[in-house]
Amino acid sequence: MSFHYTVETSKTVDQAVSDLSDELQTEKFGVLWDFDLSAKLQEKGMDFQTPYRVLEVCNPKEAERVLNEDKLVGYFLPCKIVIFDDQGQTKIGMPKPTTLLNLTGKDNLSEIGYDIEKRLISCIEKSK
Repeated sequence: MSFHYTVETSKTVDQAVSDLSDELQTEKFGVLWDFDLSAKLQEKGMDFQTPYRVLEVCNPKEAERVLNEDKLVGYFLPCKIVIFDDQGQTKIGMPKPTTLLNLTGKDNLSEIGYDIEKRLISCIEKSK
């Protein structure tokens, strides 16, 4: 079992970010932060030229739901979705919420994680 879910798209990184942001809204996930990792590394003097964006996304209702079950789940929040160029191919991916929440050993969190994962994957699929 893989810890991540990753797809390829023919879109540019910027277009994939835009389309994914729109799809996330349909599931009530907002983009809290759109972090341009490439720009930050370049700002720090690194020669990293690969387009690489990290979106931190959150659905407040779901965040409250999991935090009410276990405050330590906040270590996994907000959810991250990464959009990057891999040798000319744009990829969109995320760590699977089920994998992270299964680490708690709590079955009810695993069920919530499965629901969140399905919805995020649906957004990724529709945006590719």
